[in-house]
Amino acid sequence: MKVFPAIDIIGGRVVRLLRGEYDKVERYEIAPEEAARGFERCGARYLHVVDLDGAKDGGLSNFDVISGVSRATGMFVEVGGGIRDEARIERYLAAGVGRVILGTAAVNDFPFLCDMLGRYGERIAVGIDAKDGLVAINGWLDVTEISGFDLCRRVRDAGGKTVIYTDISRDGAMSGTNLDVYRELSRIEGLDIVASGGVTSLSEIDELRDMGVSAVIVGKALYTGALSLTDVIAAAGEQ
Repeated sequence: MKVFPAIDIIGGRVVRLLRGEYDKVERYEIAPEEAARGFERCGARYLHVVDLDGAKDGGLSNFDVISGVSRATGMFVEVGGGIRDEARIERYLAAGVGRVILGTAAVNDFPFLCDMLGRYGERIAVGIDAKDGLVAINGWLDVTEISGFDLCRRVRDAGGKTVIYTDISRDGAMSGTNLDVYRELSRIEGLDIVASGGVTSLSEIDELRDMGVSAVIVGKALYTGALSLTDVIAAAGEQ
């Protein structure tokens, strides 16, 4: 199982939100590039970066910062937040990003997602953020009537390979991840599921690995010191 430490960015700074609520933001003094280098020094080979401004307003105000993060290390970097047209996909890939994440765009324009999957293949991941099982978009501000599980199957049937699934109620809450959700998602054949949101213990890493989850994203638990990235990577048995 791969491990993606997370860097969320607002206004060029590293932050963490509580359950996706923009008025409950914790800011960290470390610069995004230095945070990335620190993760790499601990053995990370993968990095998850989210432009929270972009996720909310659809802009690219943090593009230069994220490009700098991508160049700062030799890690495989995936980026999400505000990527809603092909020009933005190409800009990030040209900046050295390994994979871009489509979330709101995938929901609002599924034919666009299908087209991008056909053109870019595994360089496209789909971010599915769920609140009470329903997909949320626009920086988690708007909840749709679409089932997260149903959308996973549609993505798979459209040729998508990687889905990053976040249970919003657990994200940033340090309350543990939703193992039942990932156990059910892991049964969907043909998808690589990335678990995101709420991971706080090595026992959860063990369970996610054993159920066949492809990768795990770890954020706040690393920043608070609740988890050591070195220990997480070892527990994941990263390949």
